[in-house]
Formats: sequence, C-alpha cells, structure tokens
Amino acid sequence: MPFGYVSPEQQMRDKADYARKGIARGRSVVVLQYEDGILFVAPNPSRALHKISEIYDRIGFAAVGRYNEFEALRLGGIRYADINGYTYARDDVTARGLANLYAQNLGQIFTESPKPFEVEIVVAEVGDSADEDHIYRLTFDGSVFDEAGLVAMGGQAEAVAGRLKERYRDGLSLGEALEAALFALTEPGGERFPAAQLEVAVLDRNRPHRKFLRLNGPRLERLLATGAPAAESAAQAVRDEKEQNPLSAPETPGTPPTAPDGDIDTGSSG
Repeated sequence: MPFGYVSPEQQMRDKADYARKGIARGRSVVVLQYEDGILFVAPNPSRALHKISEIYDRIGFAAVGRYNEFEALRLGGIRYADINGYTYARDDVTARGLANLYAQNLGQIFTESPKPFEVEIVVAEVGDSADEDHIYRLTFDGSVFDEAGLVAMGGQAEAVAGRLKERYRDGLSLGEALEAALFALTEPGGERFPAAQLEVAVLDRNRPHRKFLRLNGPRLERLLATGAPAAESAAQAVRDEKEQNPLSAPETPGTPPTAPDGDIDTGSSG
C-alpha cells in the first residue's frame, strides 16, 4: 500500500463531513405548503443576494450554503427550463426534471471533485391543488428527498424542523404559515427576525401565469404585524402585489459584492 493512501470510503466520509460543516454555518431556510401554494422563508438581510428565487412559471428554488455554488446551480436550472420549455412545451418543465438534473450534477461533483459543493437546495412546484404540489430537497452528494408538506435545511435544521412540525398542519392560511415558519426559525428565548432581515416568497396557485411572488416591504410588514389570525390581511398582501405588478419581469442574475448574512463568505467572486 503506497504511503499516504486513503481508502475511497474514507475520502467519501471526509468530503461529506466537510460539506455538512460548511452548510451548518449558515442560517436555516424553511419551505412549507399553505392553502394557496408554497411558502419560502429565510433570514437574509441582503437585498441583493437571494437564497430564494424563481426558476420557471410554477417552480421556485431555495438554497443554503456557499452562495457562488448554489447560484451556479440556479442559473443552470434556469437555462435547462428555458431550453426545454421552448423546445417542447412549458408544461414539460417540472420540478422533478430539475431535481434529477441537480442530482446528477451534485453527485458527479461529489464523486469526482476534490472539494464537494457546500450546498443544500429545495426545488418546489405548485400545482392546481395541494395534492399536486411537489417539494424536493437535494443534498450535497446528489441525494433527492421528496418532502411531504415542509422542509428545513441549513443551520440547526433538525431543531428548526422539530419546531416547524409543532405548528404545521394541512390547510394553513398564508398568515398562519408565516407564523409557523418564524416560530421555527426563532431560537427559544430569542427575538424574532424583523421584516428587513427576512426573505419571503410564495408560489401562489391562484396567480395567473407566473406563480412566484416576493413578499417584502409594507406587504411583509403587514403580515408580520397581523400574526396568524389575520388570514384576510395575509391574502390582501398578495392581492396588492397582483394589482401593482401582475406580470413582472423575471429576475436578472447579478454579481453583488457581499454574501447573505449567516452564509459562507464567497469573497469577491460573488
């Protein structure tokens, strides 16, 4: 046996430990179903670098870990969706297809690259009914998990998921779902994140055309102020956006200078 030999099993364990430690440094992201679609919530004071984004008409993307790595995955997913939607039909672009693409890429990188991607991602698709919604979680090694109703990843994911399950049930209103997400993301005895430090978005099945919608500014502040009982105010926040900007343009990828707070710093590469 040559000097310095490391078995393939040990190499895989070392890579997995390295990736897990990197992902755990960031803050958690939660994704959960509510009565009208799928809600994404992430602590993130940056207005430039997003942990939550749109991929296609009905498909959203959330990630934790190293920003430049999951941003590369997001952009690759957008290219895949655009090409397939143009070549075939828009309905042929699905979260399952994207999850398979990401699984292949992450698995190949984990196996062949000396350094694995320090990322964990969710690809979610909203359907015409709750039974047709899909939430897929992918880990750094390309493993795919079909989640039922909710998922927490990054940071203290197990503790966050446990608190989220305490408050989650089928058919939550938007206000109740946001309340459950904030309860899960807040450490016991800690202060809740203000609106300025949150990134919140929904896939709203009732919106025409594109289903993805960011909730920020006064809309998010109103949701946070009203709390769980005010389902009507929560719905009004979404209606306001529909009236103001019913067919907003897709987001344009950028290269801002700093990483989201709590995530792994990527340096100047962005």
